This record gives sequence, structure tokens and C-alpha cells, in this order.
Amino acid sequence: MTKFTPEELLQYLYAESTPAQVSAIKKALEEDWTLREKLAVLSASMQRLDIVQESPRTEVVLNILNYARMTAEEVIN
Repeated sequence: MTKFTPEELLQYLYAESTPAQVSAIKKALEEDWTLREKLAVLSASMQRLDIVQESPRTEVVLNILNYARMTAEEVIN
């Protein structure tokens, strides 16, 4: 059975997966109750995030952007 990462499941929830990946995840969801549970947790988290009214602090956003920049540079090099 194929294991899917949380990132792949998030892509599935946000409709950002390839058609082949969507098909594979749907098939796996039919057979694997733990995967269905993981997807349910991620889906519930997405719904809770949608109702949050506060914006993150600027410092947090800058830290995330700096981390993304450093990781992108490591991948390129």
C-alpha cells in the first residue's frame, strides 16, 4: 500500500494534486481507514483555520519566508 505524506494529503484537499495522484489517494482512502482518519484531521484543521480572524505576527511571516528561501537555496545548490 502506498504511503502518502501530509503534504500530499494537503495538496489533495486543496485540489492541487495531479490526476494520477488524486486517483491513487481515492483508491487508498477506500482501503485504508487510518488514511481516512488522517485526511479527516487535516480537513478539520483547514476548516478551523478558515474561521481564524487574527493575522500572524510579522516576525512569524518573515521567519517562514527566510526558512523557505534557505531551503530553496539548498535545493538549488
